Amino acid sequence: MQLIGQFDSPFVRRVGIALELYGIDYAHLPWSTFGDWEKFSAHNPLRRVPTLILDGGEALIDSAAILDHLDELQGRDRALIAPSGPARRASLRRIALATGTADKAVSFFYAKLFAPSLEPAFVTRTEGQIRDGLAELDRACAARTGDWWHNSGPGHDDIAAACVARFLSEAYPQLVRLGAYPALAEHSARAERLTVFRTISQPFIPPG
Repeated sequence: MQLIGQFDSPFVRRVGIALELYGIDYAHLPWSTFGDWEKFSAHNPLRRVPTLILDGGEALIDSAAILDHLDELQGRDRALIAPSGPARRASLRRIALATGTADKAVSFFYAKLFAPSLEPAFVTRTEGQIRDGLAELDRACAARTGDWWHNSGPGHDDIAAACVARFLSEAYPQLVRLGAYPALAEHSARAERLTVFRTISQPFIPPG
């Protein structure tokens, strides 16, 4: 398998961490959606990351679809998410909160990068959505009784929350201060101490 994308993206990073935890062999192609734009065209018409090229050449796009395939390969007992019921729905909600907040932040970043100016109402609304998403993740972390939601180790929801927290704190240092979300900050720090998080890691590099 080949994983395309840089690890400063929380979406690429969460796939990379899952591949490592599952013990799946893969090659990492750290292509940039800016500098390596044309390389993507053969694999992903949207030219977005992550893209996972399977051994047979099939390309999977979107981190959720990629992880769904990896979970299927591992089987229900090894998957990094509950197989069904309320526990699975709760995990999916936390993942959606994390990735949705990151999606909003990425779109906002590009809007600020390319637009000559932004309507103040749009800025206020978007920054509020980012803060509210983080606040909800913080409440979820505070309500947890153990170190992780998934099990004795991190699952997809734990990984997504930690990756997004790191990304936002680096991409939006003036907007996102993890000290304002103490339970999420503690969760992020716990994850970042793990070997797999230290291995699959890259400081945020602003596109240009």
